[in-house]
Amino acid sequence: MLELALIGTIVGLISGFFGVGGGTILVPLLLLLGFETKVAMGISVVQMVFSSIYGSYLNNKKGTLDVAMVLFIGAGGFCGALLSGYITSILSPKTLELIFLSFAIFALVRLFIKVDAGKEQKEKHPLILVSIGFILGAISMTIGVGGSIVLTPILVGFLHVPLKKAISAGLFFVVFSSVSGLISHALKGNVDYNSGIIIGLASLVGVYIGVHLKDTVGERLQKNLLVSFYLIVVLYLIQRTFI
Repeated sequence: MLELALIGTIVGLISGFFGVGGGTILVPLLLLLGFETKVAMGISVVQMVFSSIYGSYLNNKKGTLDVAMVLFIGAGGFCGALLSGYITSILSPKTLELIFLSFAIFALVRLFIKVDAGKEQKEKHPLILVSIGFILGAISMTIGVGGSIVLTPILVGFLHVPLKKAISAGLFFVVFSSVSGLISHALKGNVDYNSGIIIGLASLVGVYIGVHLKDTVGERLQKNLLVSFYLIVVLYLIQRTFI
């Protein structure tokens, strides 16, 4: 129980600081502790519900959350995530890990591409935003992550959303995808509620710290830390999957 609480606090801090659901780091940690892949992903979804709701509340209070933009993406993510439990049930753990690795590599590559900070934020048709959300919701919740690991680089790299604003948007998207994903995974019996709730409650402490740290560091340092975080995740997944 103490191990799970400590993991929850660490994951919550990462979630609040980087705007990720937490599954990116929680799933590998649970696998290291011996949890089966699909159970680890189910626990991750429970934790994401806690961290994303609380983190988005804090971001909104600080004025860094563009609710209107994310509502369209979130609506698509909610619908797409409803399919996640079914997709998880028909894919092997190895296939899920390969999908997870592909997501992390895409995000890392996209963050390495230099974005012109002077460009104005692009406005997209709501149907495009809903479609982006649907695809991210379906695929990301299948592998136990919230989708912000890919959404944040898309917002920064393609729509030129400022990094801090994109991080807040990514975490808010996780609210929609994680609630829907929890419903889907629960129906398939993939959720260990006891472990998930312990980690989820502990993560609230970390989220509070992470959100406040996010708004105190410079954007360049934050991007460098985000790239480093993704690189560590990618290297671990490569080692686990292929070595």
